[in-house]
Amino acid sequence: MSPAEADYDDRYLAGVLLFNRHDFFEAHEVWESLWLDRGGPEKRFVQGLIQAAVGLTHFVNGNLRGARKLYQSSRAYMEPYGDHYLGLDNAAFWRDMEQCFAPLLAVETPDRSLELDVARVPAIELQPPPARWPDPADYLETEE
Repeated sequence: MSPAEADYDDRYLAGVLLFNRHDFFEAHEVWESLWLDRGGPEKRFVQGLIQAAVGLTHFVNGNLRGARKLYQSSRAYMEPYGDHYLGLDNAAFWRDMEQCFAPLLAVETPDRSLELDVARVPAIELQPPPARWPDPADYLETEE
């Protein structure tokens, strides 16, 4: 593996792709499957990503209290990992998430009409980039 490539779990990558498509609930579902298989420090980091995705899901759905709560808990989960972890620029991600959630965090009781500005949602970029990206559909549960 060259320094420009990394060996990421396909579920991690599928979750990144779904998150970047603003399919937050689906990203959370895929990352949850990864989380169930992990132990140690990576498990808590993935839990932080899951909670960030669910926080954005709540924001989209108008559950502003839930969005704020999950923003705070996800940030707390990921904060100990420093600036970079699993290819994610953690510091930049949280600067962008703070901007995304700023209207919600600025007031104690936000106006119920407050909506997520999707233009402010951070995009996750991994460094080093993966050698290949999986098809996220391969990791989504299908209803029969």
